[in-house]
Amino acid sequence: MALRVRNLRLGLNDSEQGLPERVAQVLGIRREDILHWRILRKSLDARDKQDLAFVYSVEVNLADDLQGRFDGAPRTLNSVVVEPYVEPPFSMPDPGKEPLQHPPVIVGSGPAGLAAAYFLAQYGYRPIVLERGKPVRERIHDIRRFDAGGPHDPESNYLFGEGGAGTFSDGKLTCRNSGPDVRRILELFAECKGKPSLVYEYRPHLGSNRLPAVVKALRQRIERFGGTFRFQCRVDDLDIIDGRIRGVCTTSGYIPAQVVVLAIGHSARDTYAMLLRRGLPLVPKPFQFGVRIEQPQENVNRFQYGGVPLEAQLGAADYNVIVHGQLDLYSFCMCAGGHVIPSVSEPGHFCTNGMSYSRRDSPFANSGLVVTLEPHHFGSEHPLAGVELQRRFERRAWELGRRQYYCPIQWARDFLAGRPSRGKIPCSYRRGVVPADIAELVPVMVLRALQRGLPILDRRWHGLFLRDATLVGPEARGSSPVRIMRDEQTRMCPGFDGIYPIGEGAGYAGGIVSAAVDGLRTARVIIARFAPLEKK
Repeated sequence: MALRVRNLRLGLNDSEQGLPERVAQVLGIRREDILHWRILRKSLDARDKQDLAFVYSVEVNLADDLQGRFDGAPRTLNSVVVEPYVEPPFSMPDPGKEPLQHPPVIVGSGPAGLAAAYFLAQYGYRPIVLERGKPVRERIHDIRRFDAGGPHDPESNYLFGEGGAGTFSDGKLTCRNSGPDVRRILELFAECKGKPSLVYEYRPHLGSNRLPAVVKALRQRIERFGGTFRFQCRVDDLDIIDGRIRGVCTTSGYIPAQVVVLAIGHSARDTYAMLLRRGLPLVPKPFQFGVRIEQPQENVNRFQYGGVPLEAQLGAADYNVIVHGQLDLYSFCMCAGGHVIPSVSEPGHFCTNGMSYSRRDSPFANSGLVVTLEPHHFGSEHPLAGVELQRRFERRAWELGRRQYYCPIQWARDFLAGRPSRGKIPCSYRRGVVPADIAELVPVMVLRALQRGLPILDRRWHGLFLRDATLVGPEARGSSPVRIMRDEQTRMCPGFDGIYPIGEGAGYAGGIVSAAVDGLRTARVIIARFAPLEKK
């Protein structure tokens, strides 16, 4: 029988290999009575700085003669909860009967597109993945060249290329949801050169240096299953006849298709415009807008860990903050031991993001400080009004950055005092910074939330939040300001048979894992409808 044992605590220096003995002690059985065990969840309890501990949920399988002892309702033994456990199984449907004349086409190789391609390929559908950018290894070279002061490539950058924007956005694999689909995605990432603990850590993190290897390994699996990739292949138009997709027009030529999965990402603004021209139903949706704050990592460590130097055991500390108000101001994509990076897809625009490597060993911490803008804040009812709002402030940021993609920066206390910052200002942004008035880079409602919220956060942190802190901006690419409408059951765009919008770019996800899960679930629907392609 299987049991779930929750609220098991281990000290920071205790080995996880001692968990079976700890479980046996709680249950009053012998260690050898535990036939199998695995960690279901691991988190850090940091509420008491003097009693930091890791808290575990563990699944254990017991010998047959102990089955009757733990049947029935959950019980609590010395604060540890013990209950029967049956994990919901992961499943995929039997293939459908409708014939496919052509392989499914997947537009975009971010987490949503890769997950959809993986499961379609695994079940014999030989998908074709179209990516406007380059393979991840070549993409890394273009990004390094840009960071060193080189030209901006609008098709190969921090946003476009194999793996999508998520490849260089820190590698946080947190997800608000749970269940077998989420677990299968985490297992897949772990299998593809990730790490086994991804499956059970409360806030799993890979780092931007490890994600490229995961992306490449996933692509290679798809190719082994019969899928193909076409890089530097941008979709410029859709061939639609009588409400049914017939193919896609790309920079590499025409590709016939009955199924087109739109995994375009949240920065494919030219693709949004094309879809709107083709009559697809696009609507504005809420998205995050703000700035990025950068602080000495030491300040964050001292606030979170107190006077105890726990960095060697726990790594760089992170945080989540929120100030409630007319518009809540909250942290977003906090990168402990991280770097400020550019989120630039269009020439003549500038936007910030953050990332950290797996070791989180930069002397800086950075985080978005954002509010959620609703469509009525956009100033227009046009479906792409949110995109135009982003563009307006990103253009101003580029101008303040001397039209060289330098990062506008200001000391946080100067920002609050309404005075310019002078002299050399430290920052992790590699290409270079220029002092600027950050108030020019956000809408007025965001400015007011920052002016109100920053002093409150600093008081909560006893002066550590703003000590030696800088602001850069804008931070405007946290999520898509557009949603491509789809039917809940068929997952197709209403009135357009064979078009399946997925992921963050379609407005149905908010991170790497949720986007991948969305791609998986759309693959499931396609498999249930269509028969696999006959083998060549």
